[in-house]
Amino acid sequence: MRPARVQLILLAALFFVCPFLAAARQAPPVVEVIPQTGEAEKGAIRPWSLAIHGGAGTIPKNIPEEERDRYLASLRAALELGRDLLAKGSSSLDTVEAVVRFLEDDPLFNAGKGAVFTHDGTHELDAAIMDGRDLSCGAVAGLTTVRHPVSLARLVKETSPHVFLVGDGAEAFATERQVERVENSWFDTPKRRAQWQEALAREEAAKPKGTVGAVALDQQGNLAAATSTGGMTNKRWGRLGDVPVIGAGTYANNKTCAISATGWGEKFIRHTVAHDISALMEYAGLTLQQAADRVIHEKLEKDDGGVIGVARDGSIALVFNSEGMYRGAADSKGRFEVKIWE
Repeated sequence: MRPARVQLILLAALFFVCPFLAAARQAPPVVEVIPQTGEAEKGAIRPWSLAIHGGAGTIPKNIPEEERDRYLASLRAALELGRDLLAKGSSSLDTVEAVVRFLEDDPLFNAGKGAVFTHDGTHELDAAIMDGRDLSCGAVAGLTTVRHPVSLARLVKETSPHVFLVGDGAEAFATERQVERVENSWFDTPKRRAQWQEALAREEAAKPKGTVGAVALDQQGNLAAATSTGGMTNKRWGRLGDVPVIGAGTYANNKTCAISATGWGEKFIRHTVAHDISALMEYAGLTLQQAADRVIHEKLEKDDGGVIGVARDGSIALVFNSEGMYRGAADSKGRFEVKIWE
């Protein structure tokens, strides 16, 4: 074959082959994309969990059936509120505040409307809220005119450099933040007045059992806790319990859990109950249930009270050593329950 013809054949081959080689060089590699767990279905609801309480203590099992049903209905309504918020993607912080606000307006419970009387025949309210993302928190105590103490606690957390405001200072802060106010008598209920008069006759303070609280894990994996109370019937001298004490009655940490406590406040403060449960999880490797059981049943005494908790994995603990605890739990798997004794 002549050299000229060979050259023509080679040039023709290059003319047809080169474009394909160039395309091959420019084409992106084929990669198989495997969706991560929980992302396979766009828009799928991520796990969330919620627990609430309306106080623990000596709750006789022979209370009138009508009264029992009122408590259960109220707990159910509060739980439904929180469930719906979390299911649609609300944050854990917004959810626990909304649930506690709801319970603060329910006269059945010792928080907000229906708060117990002090020795002087008035009402002094305490509350706290905590965000597990960054451990930011706010607490208020000794309030006398703020309708929703839990919301003022959140404002302390988010609009001040402080954590804890008390008494006249907290009231002044409420004025600056323009929160809703009521007359102190607005918190009165006939039931609480009767309890106060009975405590006066005995010249003693009655054990609290009506504190309210909520803990939640939202779809973003964040934990939050909130608690509110009127304290102890016939309390004196500006007494404060565990509720507004961060780490005693209220605590949240994304590394471990969110806790809201209810019961004999002095005992919960001495044992820093809420933080102790978190610490047992973080440093001893206990589950939420194991940690709560150890603190409530081994460190505290019988009838001291209880806690509700939600862990970072979504597990829920409802633990008490008293006769009963008004409580409820719900999660994204379909759990929905409210109970008092069993």
